[in-house]
Amino acid sequence: MTVPVTADNHAPPAAPSSADDTARAQELARRSSQLYRDVAAQVARTVVGVDAVTQQLLIALLAGGHVLLEGVPGVAKTTLSKVFARLLGCQYQRVQFTPDLLPSDVTGTSIFDRTANDFVLRKGPIFCQVLLADEINRAPAKTQAALLEAMQEQQVTVDGQTIPLPQPFLVLATQNPVEQEGVYRLPEAQLDRFLLRIEMGYPGFEHEVNMLKLHNRPTAEPPVMFTPEVILGLQEQLPLVFGRESLYRYIVQLAEATRRHPDVALGASPRAALCLLRCARARAVLLGRHFFTHEDIQAVAYGVLGHRLILRPEAEIDGRQVADVVRDALADVPVLETV
Repeated sequence: MTVPVTADNHAPPAAPSSADDTARAQELARRSSQLYRDVAAQVARTVVGVDAVTQQLLIALLAGGHVLLEGVPGVAKTTLSKVFARLLGCQYQRVQFTPDLLPSDVTGTSIFDRTANDFVLRKGPIFCQVLLADEINRAPAKTQAALLEAMQEQQVTVDGQTIPLPQPFLVLATQNPVEQEGVYRLPEAQLDRFLLRIEMGYPGFEHEVNMLKLHNRPTAEPPVMFTPEVILGLQEQLPLVFGRESLYRYIVQLAEATRRHPDVALGASPRAALCLLRCARARAVLLGRHFFTHEDIQAVAYGVLGHRLILRPEAEIDGRQVADVVRDALADVPVLETV
């Protein structure tokens, strides 16, 4: 029979294929939840009131995806990105995107070497493990597109030469709201390469008071808490996190609900459904569970779907927003599990 799922109905689903897989998933959950607590504590020493954002950054890291941080200037998007990159212990590069930035400034170019009497590749800053693309929407579309191949295929082609990127590879991009002057809207193909879009608003009152108290106090350099090998190991084990059959159907039903919505011109793609699954698994282990539930799916739904949906022009004129569509889909699709 089927029963509605409640907040208290968190019993683990049926066991996966082997006891060994279960043990590995439980160990992954233990390690990930401890890392989450440690990282959140370190981030809070520099940037206050961003625990929810920190969780989403870690979700993207475990799920092997890229992040788009959006917010008005001055809410610590860049500072948070730099602290997070430092904690990862990976090769880090920052690129300040400007209207005159060229694609070759990001990917690199071939120059003539008189000593070798030949052209040699001078690699650009994209050849790193964590790339901070600061204010990405201040650069024109041609330069933004220079990241497409790197984000999707983990490689870069320069002057006909294709070079794999070091692993893991993570793009942390920041952008200002598109309503501001001097910014370019990211094309749909570019937005789809980001696993999550995270909106950073103004801090709460008490958080802002604490920020003022901490201002200009000396802060220690955040310690390195990961290694590339640790990150790759966590990512490799994420598929061990399992859920009931009905949860896979629930994800597809949510995607279909966005496609049928009267306000939507372009709904969630199959890629978006896969991203929902990956993020739900990652959130589960960060919270110490070796299985995911409908609550994990619902918690990451807006971050995964919000930047992938395109509204009809008439819906935008009427003041409808993508958040309304996601909210409607979550309300319309019933949560049922077989017991």
